[in-house]
Amino acid sequence: MDSQLIHAEAVKPALSLLSATGFQGPEQDLIGAFDHYRHGRFKEAGADALKAFESTMKSICKARRWPHDPGATAKPLLDVLFTHGLIPPELQSHFGGLRSALESGLPTLSNRTSRHGQGPDPKPHAPHFAAYMLHLVAANIVFLVQAHKARS
Repeated sequence: MDSQLIHAEAVKPALSLLSATGFQGPEQDLIGAFDHYRHGRFKEAGADALKAFESTMKSICKARRWPHDPGATAKPLLDVLFTHGLIPPELQSHFGGLRSALESGLPTLSNRTSRHGQGPDPKPHAPHFAAYMLHLVAANIVFLVQAHKARS
């Protein structure tokens, strides 16, 4: 990875957290994203990064028996996590910026660069965007899974 610090502090912990029972789907998605990145398939890396993020939230919802639409995307899933207090109510206004970043960062990048049709002309996907998306998803996963485990 481009950044050894981010790899050590976000990527490795994310993979470790996802190795727990109940997180096999997001683990597979995240490993797939990194595999795509290593092979220069940057659009696919971005798409799988968002899949890992959404799969992580679905896994948390399932573990906590929080109802959600099985086909839900990032924003509705984040709504479920916030509604059920994964972030304590007294800190939700403080984490408003976090919520905005979670809702708009990775999902927006992925949707604009790799998840929707590119139109008639191929659009290249820069390696630095893919690396950023992978680092961002790893940090998001670490935060969400640790918040989930802290409520156990």
